[in-house]
Amino acid sequence: MRALKIGVIMDPIGKIDIEKDTTFVLMLEAERRGHAIYTMGLDDLSIRGATPEGRFRRVSVARATPHYRFRDEGSGPLSDFDVILMRKDPPFDMKFFFATHLLSLVDERKCLVVNHPLGLREANEKLYALNFPEIIPKTHVASDIGQLRRFMEEMGGEMVIKPLDGCGGSGVFYLHHKDRNLPSLLETATANGSKAIMAQRYIAEVRKGDKRIMVLDGEPLGALLRVPREDENRSNLHVGGKAVKTDLTARDREICRILAPNLNKLGLYFVGLDVIGNYLTEVNVTSPTGVQEINALNKVRLESRIIDFIEKRAAALRKN
Repeated sequence: MRALKIGVIMDPIGKIDIEKDTTFVLMLEAERRGHAIYTMGLDDLSIRGATPEGRFRRVSVARATPHYRFRDEGSGPLSDFDVILMRKDPPFDMKFFFATHLLSLVDERKCLVVNHPLGLREANEKLYALNFPEIIPKTHVASDIGQLRRFMEEMGGEMVIKPLDGCGGSGVFYLHHKDRNLPSLLETATANGSKAIMAQRYIAEVRKGDKRIMVLDGEPLGALLRVPREDENRSNLHVGGKAVKTDLTARDREICRILAPNLNKLGLYFVGLDVIGNYLTEVNVTSPTGVQEINALNKVRLESRIIDFIEKRAAALRKN
């Protein structure tokens, strides 16, 4: 097929971990196929009139030191790209929010944006799962400390709390009614009752692992199990969780089937689902990762299937 011009909106490429970063292997695979890769940050985006534009640099990547080499620089309309990958890592802050509005002005008849900016705005990674109450643990979202404490008692005296705008396990706490720190933890988490947080029933199966399922176009690509350290409640890899090989269960596939129509409607083509036991806990849409870990555990190359999908979608735009 014709070589694509692919823009990647991401964190500074010099700071990524090439052994773990999913964006890096997507760029590697795209370049291997002859596509031209350009990087941008959020500060490189602008709007002239109603035309979204960017400053960008063409880049070559490799598993080497250094792992990238910049070539020519340029600027111009974002719609001149065949594909834009929105791969800026969380948190989802106001800068990210405004960037999604800018990306909504990209001409969809010419350029494929993955994930779609509307979907990025609509699907808060904590709250979006509430659209599927039949497959999530019992949940309560509130800023009122009294409500949260009553919910905890309803859950048997323990629960997990998390900030609505957090990422990577930041601000996630396991709470127990016998902990003398409980009042202080709730005050801190809610900014003394002024900030809503999410509380969920504690799922004991988390000690066996938190499963990350990579989903492409509504279909599961693969999964890994993130097992927490003995001295840690969180299973996120960057806080010491261990990546363990796992299989997709019938329940995992059922969860994917339930979500697929909604994800595809919002243009959320590439997402990461977090599943503990039989329950969906989060839907990661901004910059889902886990591809390299799944590759290593299963001797596969998921990035090949992802780029196949991108090429197919981009080719369909050119025919219209």
